[in-house]
Amino acid sequence: MSQQKRLSIVLALNIAMIAGLISVGLASHSLGVLAAGGDFIADSLAIGLGLVAVNLRDKYGNKKAPTYVALVNGILLLGITVFVLFQAIERLVTKSPEVLGLPVLVISIISTIVMVVSALILGRGAGKEDLHMRSVLLDTLSDGLSAAAVAVVGAIIFFSSGYYWLDAAVAALVSVVIAYNAVRLLRDVHSALKTTV
Repeated sequence: MSQQKRLSIVLALNIAMIAGLISVGLASHSLGVLAAGGDFIADSLAIGLGLVAVNLRDKYGNKKAPTYVALVNGILLLGITVFVLFQAIERLVTKSPEVLGLPVLVISIISTIVMVVSALILGRGAGKEDLHMRSVLLDTLSDGLSAAAVAVVGAIIFFSSGYYWLDAAVAALVSVVIAYNAVRLLRDVHSALKTTV
């Protein structure tokens, strides 16, 4: 399957999840779910730009285009993680609102499944194709792990009817993991752009 086709399918899956994550995040007061929704928005923008870059590369021979898209992806991810981290710290310092555990659990399980399917569609070798494909695969895998962590927190909140602070804590943890991957990606982009100058 071509890069364009794989990216198009993964983009469609990401877009399908955004409305669900944002609406459930707002309704359940879950920062963890809202963080996932913001991450899905950033990923969708990056994949959309990536499709343009792949088209430029394949039709016009612009081999640097996917690297520049990976750069944009890394910057978007860092911006979102900083915002979510500040929100999480504020909730941890002040009192966390009541979080509805069941909707968090359900949407997070669905998100985990969607990300596993997306990673399978991208394929194991996606990380070796180019920096953009690597960034999409890393995003997909980290999103799957993040969704699984939020699902665990949703289950704890649902079954205990408490521990609402865990939602902000997992949002902060997810932000740190995503930021780490974004910094690694930006480092690789910097190296790639240096070697092509």
